[in-house]
Amino acid sequence: MGQELFEPLLLDLCAAVGLPDPEQMVARRQLQVEGFDVLLDYLEDDPDAFYLYFQFGIVTAGRTLSIYRLMLEANLLIYAQDQAQFGMDSDTGGIVLLVRIGLTPDVTGEWLANLMVDYAEHGRYWRDQIVQSPDEMFEGLNHGDYTWLRA
Repeated sequence: MGQELFEPLLLDLCAAVGLPDPEQMVARRQLQVEGFDVLLDYLEDDPDAFYLYFQFGIVTAGRTLSIYRLMLEANLLIYAQDQAQFGMDSDTGGIVLLVRIGLTPDVTGEWLANLMVDYAEHGRYWRDQIVQSPDEMFEGLNHGDYTWLRA
């Protein structure tokens, strides 16, 4: 049943954001949201849901352990209420936010577009404040200086 809802949802998303070639997006199941690559995927093993995979950027050498810790804290404190979680792509070293979304009639293309914009804001924050921050700001994390972080 889920597959029958998923593809029309993708077409509705294309209509909501004005994508010119919806068939190509449905076939590729990939798009960019405010500069972030997003993959939309449906898995036969979970027929009542689909998944968004946001690519938030590559972690530079020397920061991996601290970034892991921050991702774990975010998973426990921020994303525990959502069906979202941070992870790291073992092939690229990139930060990935995985979001599970139930396939229900309430999920529309406009709703999905708004959700993706919201998560793109999260990605911008991670990229600008954590992944690409200057060393002085990033080192503050190692000393427990969280005053500049927002939850």
